[in-house]
Amino acid sequence: MTTPTAAPPVAGDFLEGLATQDFARLGATLADDAYMTGLVPSGLKEWDGPEQIVAIFRRWFGEVVAFDLVDAVVGGAGPRLHLRWRVRVRAGRLGDGWFVVEQQVYADTGPDGRIERLSLLCSGFWPETPLQIPSERTPR
Repeated sequence: MTTPTAAPPVAGDFLEGLATQDFARLGATLADDAYMTGLVPSGLKEWDGPEQIVAIFRRWFGEVVAFDLVDAVVGGAGPRLHLRWRVRVRAGRLGDGWFVVEQQVYADTGPDGRIERLSLLCSGFWPETPLQIPSERTPR
């Protein structure tokens, strides 16, 4: 049997910064020596320091015409934080219409409670399409 534990406040602050596109708030959750690795559609990337990490989040989610945080979850995996979010955006650099992206992060916090290391997995930005459910199943 497992006993749920409350996520540290830094997890909520990080997601609140993302949800409100307040990148200064998001940056305040990061330790001075924060480091992020990310598996994104173009390959494995690395960002060193809060400035670089905030800059990529600003590029992904700040340089948009419209922004909608559809879903966000905070949890844990052992001592690591687990954060997941789904976002809809409209941005000229992506094309016409809405695009969706999902990201998951596992993060480690330091002694001061701020995030020191992030490991991110990104789906990429994809045109939003209505959910299509097949009307009939094909027999096996």
